[in-house]
Amino acid sequence: MKYSTKIKLYMISNADKRTKIITKKKLFKSVGNNFFFQPRIIPDEPKLISFGNNVVVASGVTFVTHDVIDKVLNKMQNNFNYNYYCSPILIGDNVFIGCNVTILPNVKIGNNVIIAAGSIVNKDVPDNSVVGGNPAKVVGNFNEYVESRKKINDEILYPSNDNATNKIWERFYNEKGIK
Repeated sequence: MKYSTKIKLYMISNADKRTKIITKKKLFKSVGNNFFFQPRIIPDEPKLISFGNNVVVASGVTFVTHDVIDKVLNKMQNNFNYNYYCSPILIGDNVFIGCNVTILPNVKIGNNVIIAAGSIVNKDVPDNSVVGGNPAKVVGNFNEYVESRKKINDEILYPSNDNATNKIWERFYNEKGIK
């Protein structure tokens, strides 16, 4: 991919517009239906990344499809030539990747997966799981999370106006015991 394309995409502040361009230009190996890509930075070697259906990638997510340790190893006096290493990242269906997650090369993320914000994913993630941490570990079950999320979904609250914003704060204060 040309650097000028990466720069143009970075300059588009609207994630929906960026996602449409990414999909139209086929920047990744594949992108399924209902795909949303919020990061402003397009990873190196995007053709080594494949997304399934219904995938949401939050802001600040980093996809690393390579390592450059060969640059260090080849400068050592050991008479061995180390090659550049790269490997794909495969993401299944119904996946949410939280803010500031890093996904390393040679990782397969299964179907029905939630990756918690700030996680480092360095190995495969099984289907129907919630993972988090550094390194990311299974911390829950996808279906159990979906059920627990229904409990706080009793009222649609989006800060679209002052009344809705006040309700969001009111709920927060009640949950935290703040008067």
